[in-house]
Amino acid sequence: MRLEVNHLNFSYTDKEILQDLSFEVKDGEFVSILGPSGCGKSTLLNVLAGILKADSGQIRIDGSPVGGGCGQFAYMPQNDLLFPWKTILDNVCLYGEIHHQKEKMKDAARAQMARFGLEGCEDKYPSELSGGMRQRAAFLRTTLCEAGIYLLDEPFGALDVITRSDMQDWLRTLCDDMKKTTLLVTHDTDEAIYLSDRILIFGAAGEGIRQEISVTEKNRTREWLYEQGGLRARIHRIIKEK
Repeated sequence: MRLEVNHLNFSYTDKEILQDLSFEVKDGEFVSILGPSGCGKSTLLNVLAGILKADSGQIRIDGSPVGGGCGQFAYMPQNDLLFPWKTILDNVCLYGEIHHQKEKMKDAARAQMARFGLEGCEDKYPSELSGGMRQRAAFLRTTLCEAGIYLLDEPFGALDVITRSDMQDWLRTLCDDMKKTTLLVTHDTDEAIYLSDRILIFGAAGEGIRQEISVTEKNRTREWLYEQGGLRARIHRIIKEK
């Protein structure tokens, strides 16, 4: 699905966070958003997810206007938000439970458990899983919503460095297979370079997109990523410039 954001505005009381923001994410494209704290990255995802209401502007999917939280967005926050008293299977099937399709969704979840590295974890509880496995469960829950566009808000931000790298490798392979339109908010420059087709660099609050960078390498490896010092420095300069 193609996402278009046109002239979007959002303010908290007197402070303008998003001002006349416009951009597009192509069908199946993976786009990351980088920028300083408070620049509106997470606010944008919250508006798209319907958690916050824009002051003005338009959101389009495949050319048709939609409201935030229209059902075509699947939102995954940094915290996994798994209920500790529910099994992993019950947690990932919450969408089906809410929409009275729990048994059907359980069948779909069981079929995907191995793909998400969760085979054998169906009857376990969140406390029995590692942080990385909990995030895999949260992402499985997101994909089972059958939305066309994924909104990922620092999904690996709370993980240790090694687990985070493993999860990035896993997510890259999964997204290549699924071909879903994805918008990722991150503070991690390497994560953005490694996962993205394009990177949108936000300036200060209200400034919007300061620059856009395309990442065209198809055969990405950790060795390739380590060699991207020039690109890493360029992104850092753009974020820091006044």
